[in-house]
Amino acid sequence: MRRKTRTPPSPLPQRHGVDPVRVRLPATGSWATVREHLVERLSGAGAGTVDGMFDAGLIVGADGRPVAPDAPYVPGMFVWFHRELPAEVPVPFPLEVVYRDEHIVVADKPHFLATTPRGGHVAETALARLRRELDLPTLSAAHRLDRLTAGLVLFTVRPEERGAYQTLFRDRRVRKEYEAVAPYDPALALPRTVRSRIVKERGVLTAREVPGEPNAESRVDLLGHRPAEAAAEGTGPLGRYRLVPATGQTHQLRVHMTALGVPILGDPLYPEVTGPVPAGDFRRPLQLLARALEFTDPVTGGEHRFSSGRVLTAWASYDRWAAGAYDGPRDGQ
Repeated sequence: MRRKTRTPPSPLPQRHGVDPVRVRLPATGSWATVREHLVERLSGAGAGTVDGMFDAGLIVGADGRPVAPDAPYVPGMFVWFHRELPAEVPVPFPLEVVYRDEHIVVADKPHFLATTPRGGHVAETALARLRRELDLPTLSAAHRLDRLTAGLVLFTVRPEERGAYQTLFRDRRVRKEYEAVAPYDPALALPRTVRSRIVKERGVLTAREVPGEPNAESRVDLLGHRPAEAAAEGTGPLGRYRLVPATGQTHQLRVHMTALGVPILGDPLYPEVTGPVPAGDFRRPLQLLARALEFTDPVTGGEHRFSSGRVLTAWASYDRWAAGAYDGPRDGQ
């Protein structure tokens, strides 16, 4: 039985709440030096950038000392470095902490803020913000919300306990409740449970339903509706919906609402992909909110139920949502 290699702790501190990049050299390969491998592995950055990092001593080994560019390639060796942070437009909405103890932090995330570092969103993410604001460098996300979705996200404080909380989501032992604003169709019989097979291909923006055994299930209920004249001049009737997913496929609720003929307001992907939104354009956010989380704490055994304090603006005032107005943390944008 092959023994699992222990990952050494990072010799570099976090920067702006962001972990350094850790690279483990593959067990097999024809590279003669560490530099040769990194130039190939980080081809998008360019050889000049990698050489500059070596020259500045920014690539270090497990002992924290700079790795020389001509250091021999050693299979299984770990190296660390800090990525060059992208230029990010700050998300100008508050990130509220609704609960905190020695094990978990539950935050009420605004729209437009990514949960964890990814792509062009690194320091401007919920995880990086909370690490900085709460001085909790070991904080990790137990699950993720789409960047465009607002609401509750669970974070873990202790690395050794993260797996226990992640398992709750994997084993579907967390009850998640969402709220959405979408067109109202009086012919749509609700409540109902929607089941379908959803696939999301790498590199493709949207997920899609395909024939086959269902892997996605959502309960859809109507909480209320307003006639067109009460919603806003020039709009159709609006509905406010409760969505309870039993599974967690990518974009599941957005796909299922679109399939029902009532796509969520502000969705740039469904039913049709619109043009890219410029950085810093925070108008007309997706009207989807992770309203509630409920679970039994796997570490303490306590029962938790958390609720977001946000209000979906298109329901409170369609005109304000259409104009991109935002008043504060109790306004869901």
